[in-house]
Amino acid sequence: MTSLATYSETGKTNAQDDLVTRHASLVKRIAYHLMNRLPPSVQVEDLIQVGMIGLLEAGANYDASQGASFETYAGIRIRGAMLDEIRRSDWTPRSVHRKAREVARVMREIEHAEGRDARDVEVAEALDMSLEEYHQILADASGARIFSYDKLCEFSEVVPGGVEESARQQRNALFDGPLKGLEKSRFQEALAEAIASLPERERLVIALYYDEELNLREIGQVLGVSESRVCQIHSQAAIRLRSRLHEWLERDD
Repeated sequence: MTSLATYSETGKTNAQDDLVTRHASLVKRIAYHLMNRLPPSVQVEDLIQVGMIGLLEAGANYDASQGASFETYAGIRIRGAMLDEIRRSDWTPRSVHRKAREVARVMREIEHAEGRDARDVEVAEALDMSLEEYHQILADASGARIFSYDKLCEFSEVVPGGVEESARQQRNALFDGPLKGLEKSRFQEALAEAIASLPERERLVIALYYDEELNLREIGQVLGVSESRVCQIHSQAAIRLRSRLHEWLERDD
């Protein structure tokens, strides 16, 4: 290798190392953000460890010419590494997944029959349970993998109000190039439509949680409700999305 080539490679490595060092705090921020929706058995240290691996991979693979900032690119890589770890170790009892799927099924049936959003009391009545029991299912499901985490995070820039061109460019860069496959593009469109069709409060919680990255306590302060109520709204929104995207998501179950 020539001296010029060696210098060039060394400079590139130093630049990558500098990017990683300056964004190490991003790993902790994402880890603690994810912890807000995970059961106590998940250790934040484990998420930080795998998140650092994601950050290192982002530093090695980042290409500024793709259009996304390093923080945006690294954020998705870090989340991806953490979510892969979560997906490999699903701490949620099977009964919780089963009940969440049952709620999604009932929601879908009510909305198909009534032509509008299913209400809490209607779902609880159809499931032959009290409203308190229904809300407990939502609370239990809040820490579960309600639907594919990786798909949600890949498309987390899709928020109410439409799919902006800047979001499209970011998503393209996050996949190391153009989005692969028509099916992925169609899922994007279906997810955007499903989010936009959510009841107003559920749509707002989703936007604040995934786009603004507020935690449940902060969202509660914005809405003027308790953190536990935000948890219920978030979980119900997730189950409603599962109901409306069931043809896509059941492939992963």
